[in-house]
Amino acid sequence: MQIKSIRAYRRDLALTKPYTIAYQTISTVENIFLTIELANGILGVGAANPSPEVVGESPDQAFANLQRDAIQQFVGRDVRHTFQLIDEARQLFPDAPGTLAAFDIALHDAFGQFLGIPVVELYGQKIKALPTSVTIGIMNIAETLEAAQAYLQQGFRVLKVKTGLDVTEDIGRIRTLREQVGPDLLLRVDANQGYTADQLTQFIGQTADANVELIEQPLPVGTEEEVRTLPLLLRQHLAADESLKNGETALQLAREPQPFGIFNIKLMKCGGIRGSFDIATVARLSGIELFWGCNDESIVSITAALHAAFACPNTRYIDLDGSFDLAEDVVKGGFIVEDGLMRPTGLPGLGLTDLSL
Repeated sequence: MQIKSIRAYRRDLALTKPYTIAYQTISTVENIFLTIELANGILGVGAANPSPEVVGESPDQAFANLQRDAIQQFVGRDVRHTFQLIDEARQLFPDAPGTLAAFDIALHDAFGQFLGIPVVELYGQKIKALPTSVTIGIMNIAETLEAAQAYLQQGFRVLKVKTGLDVTEDIGRIRTLREQVGPDLLLRVDANQGYTADQLTQFIGQTADANVELIEQPLPVGTEEEVRTLPLLLRQHLAADESLKNGETALQLAREPQPFGIFNIKLMKCGGIRGSFDIATVARLSGIELFWGCNDESIVSITAALHAAFACPNTRYIDLDGSFDLAEDVVKGGFIVEDGLMRPTGLPGLGLTDLSL
């Protein structure tokens, strides 16, 4: 079945509530969308929101790339060769993971619909459902508790708390949050490169009774050798995020002694579903658990990450709340969330509905 057309779009999507992380406050997000139409009318949708601070590619650059002749050359090709087409695109755009992610996701969606099966079933579904964490930005204790209670009322039982500006305040927030929500709620922390090794040790020591499940990227990129010197028991609860971009960096981080016991995979860092499996394979063979995350993204790319995550047997955690706080989106469907548990819809492709591009 031939590809009839490929079109790129851009949309500035507002957030219902701005939030703060260690290095910026975010109130709106630009997402880039790509549609791939097949000769029989099937429409595959991809999306991208790359972070230039992490991967060196901006949404503007991704949009420009997706309008180039290099992408248009895939018009007329057969969607049954999806994996080959993605491999060719990876050669054309080796340093543009957002560009690749949009193309990869749109092709997977079109191909899955063409076959009449969900994308996850292309690779073999290993997981049916997992609880997703929901994110609380950097805010004072009162606002943190208010946000936590709101999420609890919605049925979520896993919270990821952003930290990294002031370790003393972070310790107070986490300890107070644990005291208020009780022992049954899972707590995760994302320091966004905000700590030194000494501050990390201080944080862990003074929040030990708060039972934090994992800490995401506590030290800056480039300090991996310093992280390797930390105790093994501590490192096993650390998740690589900004330090982990693709299969090549996964190989470096898998070298013993491993600085991280968990790999956080984001499709916007590694170039889509195919790129994510490069990291996942390294992790599986190295005894490293998988934690799937996101930026502020459309349902389109969040759903793609969910399908990829559930095809990997070493997936243990998901943090796929990136579309929850969007005031608008260009699609509906994709996944189902019930009492905090997240799962695909079971519909062909990514199961997206009500496309409004």
